[in-house]
Amino acid sequence: QVQVVESGGGLVQAGGSLRLSCAASGSIFSINAMGWYRQAPGKQRELVAIITSGGTTTYRDSVKGRFTISRDNAKNTVYLQMNSLKPEDTAIYYCAVTERLTNYWGQGTQVTVSS
Repeated sequence: QVQVVESGGGLVQAGGSLRLSCAASGSIFSINAMGWYRQAPGKQRELVAIITSGGTTTYRDSVKGRFTISRDNAKNTVYLQMNSLKPEDTAIYYCAVTERLTNYWGQGTQVTVSS
């Protein structure tokens, strides 16, 4: 089993910044992708950004140029630097870790952007 724990959410004004962190621990043999998803009230969960073990990144269009995903393979940790935050970024942010062929999810961290 792999445990995934997020941290770093909070309340910020529009235009502000937050940095989310996610650490994976447990029975880890090989982590492939690590990513961030978000779910706003009444909406489906959506991909925000993902990074492969080789460092290839993918972002949803609405966060390109504002969010940066990075990872520390030695620490099994992934980060999401969020700049120029907008009210529409308000959501619960979930970290997902793909270890071999299994996806593991964190409990989520709330990000609220006030206008």
